[in-house]
Formats: sequence, C-alpha cells, structure tokens
Amino acid sequence: MSQDQNKDHKLDGQPDPSRRKFLNTAAFAGLAGAGLSVGLSACKQEQAPAPAAPAAPAAAPVAHGSANATHLKPGELDTYYGFWSGGHTGDFRVLGLPSGREITRVPCFVPDALTGWGITNESKKIMGTKPDGSLRYTVADTHHTHASYKDGNYDGRYAWINDKINSRLARIRLDYFTCDKITELPNVQGFHGIFPDKRDPVDPAINYTTRVFCGSEFQIPLPNAGKDVNDPSKYRSMFTCVDAETMEVRWQVLIDGNCDLAATSYDGKLAATNQYNTEGGVLYPDMMSAERDACLFFNVARIEQAVKEGKFKTYGDSKVPVVDGTRESNKDPKTALTCTVSVPKNPHGVNASPDGKYFICAGKLSPTATVIELAKVLDWFEGNLESADKAIVAEVEIGLGPLHTAFDGRGNAYTTLFLDSQVVKWNVDAAIKFSAGDTAQKYVVDRLDVQYQPGHINASQSETAAADGKYLCVGCKFSKDRFLPVGPLHPENEQLIDISGEKMVLLADHPVRPEPHDFIIMKRELINPKQVYNIDDFPLAIKDPKDSGVFREGKKVTVKMYSMAPAFSLTEFKLKVGDEVTLILTNLDKVEDLTHGFAIPKYNVNFIVNPQETASVTFKVDKPGVFWCYCTHFCHALHLEMRSRMIVEA
Repeated sequence: MSQDQNKDHKLDGQPDPSRRKFLNTAAFAGLAGAGLSVGLSACKQEQAPAPAAPAAPAAAPVAHGSANATHLKPGELDTYYGFWSGGHTGDFRVLGLPSGREITRVPCFVPDALTGWGITNESKKIMGTKPDGSLRYTVADTHHTHASYKDGNYDGRYAWINDKINSRLARIRLDYFTCDKITELPNVQGFHGIFPDKRDPVDPAINYTTRVFCGSEFQIPLPNAGKDVNDPSKYRSMFTCVDAETMEVRWQVLIDGNCDLAATSYDGKLAATNQYNTEGGVLYPDMMSAERDACLFFNVARIEQAVKEGKFKTYGDSKVPVVDGTRESNKDPKTALTCTVSVPKNPHGVNASPDGKYFICAGKLSPTATVIELAKVLDWFEGNLESADKAIVAEVEIGLGPLHTAFDGRGNAYTTLFLDSQVVKWNVDAAIKFSAGDTAQKYVVDRLDVQYQPGHINASQSETAAADGKYLCVGCKFSKDRFLPVGPLHPENEQLIDISGEKMVLLADHPVRPEPHDFIIMKRELINPKQVYNIDDFPLAIKDPKDSGVFREGKKVTVKMYSMAPAFSLTEFKLKVGDEVTLILTNLDKVEDLTHGFAIPKYNVNFIVNPQETASVTFKVDKPGVFWCYCTHFCHALHLEMRSRMIVEA
C-alpha cells in the first residue's frame, strides 16, 4: 500500500530531481551488472510512491530551525553529545551538536599514536595480546554504538561499540571517555548490530541496563575448526548476550538465518534482530531468493531460565551456554524461546518507537516499513495469537531503499531512503489506520532530499522514552560534490536537519572520514565527565617523589618517574643493552587540561598521561647511545625544555 502527499517539482537552490533519478538508476545498474535480477518486493510500477519534491526552503524557520543554530558563539557549548562509530579507524567519535564539531576520539580496537593506545601495557591488556606480547589485532570496523539506560533514558554510565571484523565488543566509560573493557565473542563472525537492554524482564527493581545484545551477520560451521567448510547447510549464526558490568558472555542463541541489527523493548522482555538472509545463502542470488525474510524476537526471561535449567550445549573450546532458537525447536508459543515475524525481503534495520509500543523494520529491497506491535508478540508467546504475523499492524510503502528509522517523540518516524536519496517523515498511527483500511489517512508527512544515498539516521534522544524531536542527523554514504576535492577517496557527508516543525529543514553538511555508521544523540546534562583522574585508581602510581628512580633485578629494570610541568622527576636514567625495561610514569599535576606525553626516539614509544593518571610501557633495550625522552603534549611555557636522557651503555 502506498500514498504520498507531495508532487515532484524542482525548487530553486535545491538538487535537480533528475540527478537523484540518475543515482537510483546507477544503483540498480550495479546489481544488474553483478548478474542479478533484483526486483523490489511489492513495488510494481503503478504502485510505487510518486517521486517527491525536496522540502521547501525555510523562509521563516521555526524554533532553532536556522543555519545560525549550528554556528555557536565563541565559548558557547553544544546542547547535545553525539556518539559516532569510527568505522575502519576502530574508534568511538564524540561530537557536539548542533555545531557538528568533533570534540574527541576514544581509541578502542586499533592503536592510536596520540594517546599511546596499543603501546602502553594498560591498553594492551584491554585490547588483547598474543603470547609474545604483541597485539592480537590491529584492524577493526566499528559500526554500531549505543549507551546504557535507566528508566528508559540514557544514564551516562557506559557506551558500547562493535568491531565487525574480529567480533569484538568494547565498552566506553562515559565518566572518563576511555575504553575499559573489550570482549571477543565466541562462535560468531560478522558481529554487526548491538543494543543494550533497558531494564530487567523479571525484576522491576532493576530499571537499568544489565545486558548488551549482539547479532552476528555471517554464518559459519560450529565449531569453526575446518569441518563442514564445504557444506553451507551446516553453517549457523548466533545471537549473543553480554553482561553489561563484567563484559562476560552470558549466553548465545543458535538461530536459522542470520542477524543484522538489534533492538530491545522498554519493558526488558524482548530483544530482536532483523534477518536479511533467512535462506542461509552464500551467494548473492541465494540471499535474495525469498520474498519475505524476518524479524526474530527473543524472549529474554525464557532463554535465561533455559540456561539456568541446563538446557543448552557448548561448541568447541567455548564454555558459553548455547540454547536452541531455531524455528523447528520453537513451534509451541508457550515454550518457545524465539518468535519469527515475517517482513519483506532483505530488511535493513529494526528500531523501537519511543512510546514502547512498536518495532519498525525497514524493507531495503522492498519500498516498505513494517510496524510490529510488541504487545501482540507477547500475546503470541502466551499462546493468545493465532500467528506471529498477526503482530504486524502496518506495512506501508514509503519510498525506494528504506534502511533505518528514527523518531521525534510526537508519533512520527523518519526513515532513510537509500535509492531515493531522501529522508521520509511518516506518522506511525496514520500508517496503522491506513493499513487497517482507512485509505483517507495521509501517513507520509514530508520528504527531504539529502546528499547522497543516506544510510544511518538518528534524532536527538530518539531511542529513548525522552525523544525530543529537535534535531535529526543522517549519514550519507556519498558526498560527491559537497566538499572541496581531496583526491579519489571522498569524505562521507553527515547532515544535520531541523525536525522541530512540520517540515524538515536541512541545516548543515559535515564531512567525515570514511566510514562511520551508526550514532546516537543525547542531552549534555545526562553526561558528567571527570576532568582529572583519581590517582588511587592506578596501582602503579608514583605518589611520593622518593619512589622515583631506577630499580634493577638482573636484566629486568623498572624505571619509575613522575611528571610535573615542566619537568620529569628523572633528568636521566641509565640502562644496558639487553635490558627488559618497564617504564612507569605518573602525572602529578592536578590542573584540568594539563596532559603530558612521553616519547623515546628509535624505540617506538609515545604515550600520554592525563592529570593524576599513570601509564607504563615495556620494551627491550637493543641500541646503545643517548636517547632524549621528551614531552609530546604541550603543557607549559618551558614545554620544549621538558626532557630526560635515556643513556644506554653497550
């Protein structure tokens, strides 16, 4: 079903719709060039939504709906934090909104030369090492980031981010904006979507996040140890639950098909993943052969009861309990651990509405959005719903290539249309009434052209019960002509949109280094960062000047130093070729924003210590001579004089 209120026309100063049509044609041509015949499910020519116009220019913007809203006065702070995935850089990016200014990057999965992440012993312990002490992995692909909840809103404790390449989950402490734990998930590959729970499904007193759910995109043999590699029918995916505090894997669910993204209900009872490859296909055509795929729901309380009762198995060396969530084993709703709701083929994205009533799956290869009522899913688990598909309360056409959905807290959803290069604003209740037969309902409210081919989308506080409907960010995968050319590799384009009024208003473009994916936006008052570390949190801290010095036990040498601008406690220290050295540095300065660095030429050492922080490095001395260690982070008018000589005797 489809309907649209807008007519196609060109507005002065807006992109020519013919250009958008060209991009659509190119996208389809790419699939055709791969030898595929790909149709859009339920999208016949006469049924397709009419091409829509860009939103009208904001002659008299409402509220903050002006480009001036993005240009803050000197010293003026942003009103929101934006947490972005870093993509191939393997980090967690922190932006201020509405300005779009990048404030910091938190290294997680990949070494960082500025901070010494992956150089210091403390960071290497978190990242994981091989037996020889080198890092286990030095590449990553971060896609999705989400934060912890309390009473349906962000609580400022933690954020999490995934590494798709090596199936790792990192946790960021939001008091210090540092990564403190990384967990590698067993039995999976292509770990993609994540989402924290919002409360406990059984205990009402636990009204905060205690679990993080993780979906694996690629199917593999289990155990993946060389057997059944040529028999894709034996490949399986897992849905994983990680403890939010310990970061240990609690349990996994064996499923049919794969996982894409994840969502959780506000009552804590349900988690879900959209599945674009229920066929278990290995090749393109096999992954798109079914007309409908699925949104798979997990009954969290039942799964944990099954684990408690020992109804699980393990695979290979992993001790993680794995329960059976396959369709064949979950036919009886009253005992089922999972519930399969069909959605149009190859969906991309599942998102929970702020009112807690619905999950929405975007169609990708279908021009539709599917609205699933969670109360009806729970009815199915109780045996009170004839078919799981009866939980679908709307399935409406919204445009070509729908991917991800955000919300404004006023009943409206905003979905990216990759092929149309648009964001479509549509009303959920009107879509439900339209699907129920009231064809007079105009569920499409507005459309806005974006530049170009949008993927992820999120709005201020969108994925909380406190969605405020002020700003919308959309991540466009191609920037093309929007920025100064810098060679073949283009930046991506993150666009900021005002959604406070009836019409969407594009406010700003921001170039970003490829390739970020998902992001969240939260009010700044929900975060309370600390500007100075607690020295007592570091067991190796040098708190007393008399503890500084060089301590030798045979070939093992410990160098203990502290820094206090503009000097290191040791003006020199002597070593011998063949020594194994552990150098410990504490920053005794207590002044906010007074960070010190420490670099050793020719020894590949550089790291920082923030106020009251301690860090250490271990290295083998293999070159005789004089090596000037120096502070790499500007700290004082005598910063250039802040040095220490490392003298290595042959």
